[in-house]
Amino acid sequence: MADPSEETPSSTDEEIMLATYRALCEYGYADLTIKRIADEYGKSTAAIHYHYDTKDDLLAAFLDYILDQFKDAVHEVETTDPEQRLDLLLDKLLVDLRDHQDLLVAMLEMRSQAPYTDRFSERFQQNDEYIRYMLRTVIDHGIEEGVFDDVDAEHVARTLMTIVDGARTRAVVCDEEDVLTTARRAADEYVTAVLVSDTRDAVDDSADPETNER
Repeated sequence: MADPSEETPSSTDEEIMLATYRALCEYGYADLTIKRIADEYGKSTAAIHYHYDTKDDLLAAFLDYILDQFKDAVHEVETTDPEQRLDLLLDKLLVDLRDHQDLLVAMLEMRSQAPYTDRFSERFQQNDEYIRYMLRTVIDHGIEEGVFDDVDAEHVARTLMTIVDGARTRAVVCDEEDVLTTARRAADEYVTAVLVSDTRDAVDDSADPETNER
C-alpha cells in the first residue's frame, strides 16, 4: 500500500487522516486521543470535533481511508497478465508492509476491538471481502485464460488471505523480522502447487516430441 505519510493532503479530511495515521503510529490505538491527533494536525481539538464527534467516528473514517488507499494502489497496477497481477497483489499485501511496522501494530490493535465496535467490525469485514474479491477475480481470470488450473478460486483466495493475516499478526505479536518475507515465499509456493502445476505440466508435455508420438 502507499505510505499515507508521503501523501500530499488535498483536503481538510485528508489532512486529518494523515494526522491520525501519524498519531496511531506514534501512540498506538490504546493511547490515541483526539488531543494527540489534533497536535499532529496542528490545530485544536475543536477543529477535529467539527468533522468527527468521537474518536471512534474518526477511526472508522480512517479505516475507510486506508481501504481507499489500498484500492487506489491496486488499480494502479497496469498489467492484465493474471500471474503478474497476482504477484503484484501479494506484494502489496505482504512485501509493501515491511516498512510499516507501526501501522501494522495499530491496525492489529483496532482489529482486536472489532468484536466490541460494530463500525470497526463492518470496515474490517469490508476490507477482507474486497481483498478476497480481488484475489478471486485474478484467479478466475487466470483460469479463463488457461494460465491457472481449474480450481475453487474462492477457496484459494481464502487460503491466501489466511497466509496474509497470519503473517501480519506474527509480525506484530512475535516481532519476527522476516515473517512477511517468509509468508510471501509461502504464498508463491502455494500458488505454484495449486494454481500452475497442472498447467505447466500440460505445456511441457505438449512441447515434448515423444509425448506427441502416436
